[in-house]
Amino acid sequence: MTCKTLWGKYLLGAAMSGALTLTGLTASAEVTVLGWPGGPEETALRAAAEAYNAKSDVADDNKVDLLFFSRDGFFDKLAADLAAGTDAFDVNLIATYSIGRYAPFMEPIDLGADATDVFGEAVLSTMQFEGQQYGVPTDLSLHFMYYRDDLIAELLSDDAAKARYAEIAQEYLGTALEPKAPDDWTWEDWAATALYFTEAVNPDSPTRYGTVLQMKNLLFNMMIFQSLPRAYGADWMDADGNITVDSDAYRTGLEMYRMLLDAGATPRDSLSYEYAEANAAFGSGRVATMVQWNAAAGDLMNAETNPVVADVTKTVAPPSGPEGRFTHVHGLGLGINKAAPNKAGAEAFLQWLATPEAMQAYATAGGAPGLSGAALDAVADARPDLVPLGSYASQYGYVMNGATSGSALTVYELQAKAFTGYWGDVQSLDEALSEAETGMADLLK
Repeated sequence: MTCKTLWGKYLLGAAMSGALTLTGLTASAEVTVLGWPGGPEETALRAAAEAYNAKSDVADDNKVDLLFFSRDGFFDKLAADLAAGTDAFDVNLIATYSIGRYAPFMEPIDLGADATDVFGEAVLSTMQFEGQQYGVPTDLSLHFMYYRDDLIAELLSDDAAKARYAEIAQEYLGTALEPKAPDDWTWEDWAATALYFTEAVNPDSPTRYGTVLQMKNLLFNMMIFQSLPRAYGADWMDADGNITVDSDAYRTGLEMYRMLLDAGATPRDSLSYEYAEANAAFGSGRVATMVQWNAAAGDLMNAETNPVVADVTKTVAPPSGPEGRFTHVHGLGLGINKAAPNKAGAEAFLQWLATPEAMQAYATAGGAPGLSGAALDAVADARPDLVPLGSYASQYGYVMNGATSGSALTVYELQAKAFTGYWGDVQSLDEALSEAETGMADLLK
């Protein structure tokens, strides 16, 4: 299996024309799959493609070649390519929040009756639009609270540590909180725990940082952040379509992040952090807690890749707030480009991808499919982190009002620019919220 050289041609074409599209490039007779670059999704897709290509009944002209390009601007570039009728790839990434945007340029697919047994109806529905299936749900994405079980256990058993914890909570949060088990945390409990395990706040802390925040100007970081204000009642707009982002709930979440950054509870360069940097910080053993995508669990709990923290890392759902406990949830998957030159080969690959055999290869390589029944049983021992996915999604999953619209990704990008501007001390909180609200009113009207 190879990674196509189309990306090199793509860069050359972009440099010559100034256009960031793949239009005009032609795929070979093989099945070209445009995947999600970086992270466990890429690793898992490579493993699944390798397993597929090794099958004796897959002809050479139907073997899979993989194509990746940068996450930055990925969805805008993909939308432009699909709309222009590119034939540079047969299969492309889709996401719950973008299916409506891409559906006119994609082919619905029949995954077969057995797909329901593999994924369940709820997970399959993350790849559906207007009653049709547009892809295989390869990854269910939501958020876990990762924490160092050894450190929390020591804190909960030490009366002197509890007293110091209460002092820190009183100083920074205005309430002398008592430490709790992570599954009982509110967001304030988490903040107090993060402060306690921060060397700059508590010189006796066994870790340098109490948490690691992903604060880079990136839309996916907004998805992680917004479960905090959501727990305080935040939404994008009300039932009448009025934008409600300038709210006490958003202010609470934004100020909590800023307080933790200013206190040194997260690395000072967190304003440049996203998925990979956060994982590296937690895996180093210098961080006590982290809100992160569920996809990180397979790597962080693997003794070969993260020997420092693998045996002491545990997960729960994100903390609760006055309005409840919530996690952002969406699905990533793969569907067929309407202009694909090898539709038959693409369909065969995606139908295979919806089998237990394929999902076992995908999951054991680090992917995060939402599986059920026998397909889940087959990987549960190797990937225990996959077991709570369906439960968390059904109990705590939410979608902001307006977050499935054609402008959803642009809204996240707008929020990322405005909110990181506040965290980076470029503008005030009022200015950041005003910028977000004004822009969202234009995008969601």
